[in-house]
Amino acid sequence: MEANAVLLLTCAPRLPSLPSASSFPISRFSRKPTSSSSSSSVVLRKCLTSKDETLIDGLPKEYYDDEWQARQREKTKELHRRRQEEDEEEERKVEEYREIGMRLKGYPEEDVRKARILVSSFIRSEEEVEEKIEEAAERGELTELILMVIWNRLDLARRDDEKDAVRSLDLLYRRVETEILKREAPPAMRLLNELLNLHDGFDNEGWLKECRKLMVDTFPREDPFSILVPAGLDIDKHQGPLRPSSEDDALLRVDFVREVDELLQEVRAEQSEWQDAQGLDPESVASRLKQQEKQQTIHQVEALLDLAINLKW
Repeated sequence: MEANAVLLLTCAPRLPSLPSASSFPISRFSRKPTSSSSSSSVVLRKCLTSKDETLIDGLPKEYYDDEWQARQREKTKELHRRRQEEDEEEERKVEEYREIGMRLKGYPEEDVRKARILVSSFIRSEEEVEEKIEEAAERGELTELILMVIWNRLDLARRDDEKDAVRSLDLLYRRVETEILKREAPPAMRLLNELLNLHDGFDNEGWLKECRKLMVDTFPREDPFSILVPAGLDIDKHQGPLRPSSEDDALLRVDFVREVDELLQEVRAEQSEWQDAQGLDPESVASRLKQQEKQQTIHQVEALLDLAINLKW
């Protein structure tokens, strides 16, 4: 019996030994941190969704909400998108400003500096800008470079949405351009511009009388006696020039009529291709007003052409 008992004890399966109190994980059931050096110092709390889960202290409750996290991710994506758009817009502006600055690279630095000083004097002169422009034109200082400097300033003002500066610079550009064209234009176009400027906007008959007087004073006489006997020739003494000097730059009436007629044909061709804007927005209204003003100028040029054709001394 004793041998059988010993054999039974030897063959019986061994039960696992119970852990000692010192190795048992008391922290799973205790809400107070253990004194062990390897335990975490983070305070654990109950989770909102389950009593068995824990939250890290210091984080908001919304951190464990899936919908809240999804909204935060969308906000982050939108923020990155806006930041990328701002960076691209900034790069575009920098490139545009660089392009504007490169327009003057082909000119000598000293000429560019003088042109900028002259344009600045135009801007500061305010009411006296007309006189300043005319004086600069007489000195021969109005060139393509001046127009380029004004255009650069106008372009920068447009990009920065400075409406008052855009309006002032646009008027200055047109005035300087008109003065340059007037100085470089042929005699017929200069006379046409002078005749148009005589109109006060009201008295057409008085305007045509002044134009006729100016034409008589400008065109050489075309009567047979003037053609056969040039100015300065003394018939009795047979002294003086027998023919007009080749260096004489007098404008002939026939040349004026021919050039003005060609100009009218070009303008009429452009008018036939243009279509009147029908909208009531500011751009359409401004376009119609501009075309009406242009049509009025065409009628004035036609009247001047008819006056020159039928001019008599």
